[in-house]
Amino acid sequence: MNKLAFALAALIAAPATAAPLCDNMGFAGLLAKCNRGEPVELTLSSGKPLYAGEGPIALQSGAYYEVNITADGTAELAVSGAEFFRAIWMNEIVISDIEIRPMAIDSIEFDAGGSAKLSFIAIKPGSYTLRIPGSTGDAQAVTFSIQ
Repeated sequence: MNKLAFALAALIAAPATAAPLCDNMGFAGLLAKCNRGEPVELTLSSGKPLYAGEGPIALQSGAYYEVNITADGTAELAVSGAEFFRAIWMNEIVISDIEIRPMAIDSIEFDAGGSAKLSFIAIKPGSYTLRIPGSTGDAQAVTFSIQ
């Protein structure tokens, strides 16, 4: 095998690695404070956009994130996105100081006003959408791009 073919074979066989946000994570590992991205704020409200920012939210595979979802109680609303929830490792969901550590979820529904905090590690690269079920408008969805 020539040198170029050997180098290409080694590159192809090398496992893909996530690039966390910091080099020295210490005992906490991926949950280390230095490996945390900016929190994302989502709002569930009748007739208002789900996400106030522009464009997709970029996440780094291997980094820790929090998504805060707040419902104002103007309507019974949910967010769903099974593909997104399957592309992350969910650490916990916190609702009214109750910590839930689920294996998997498809959606979160608010029957009244309140908030939920999701903390997770982004894992699988790709583009994923969280959407208010039954809605078709772009303002009723948010796209996450895991790099």
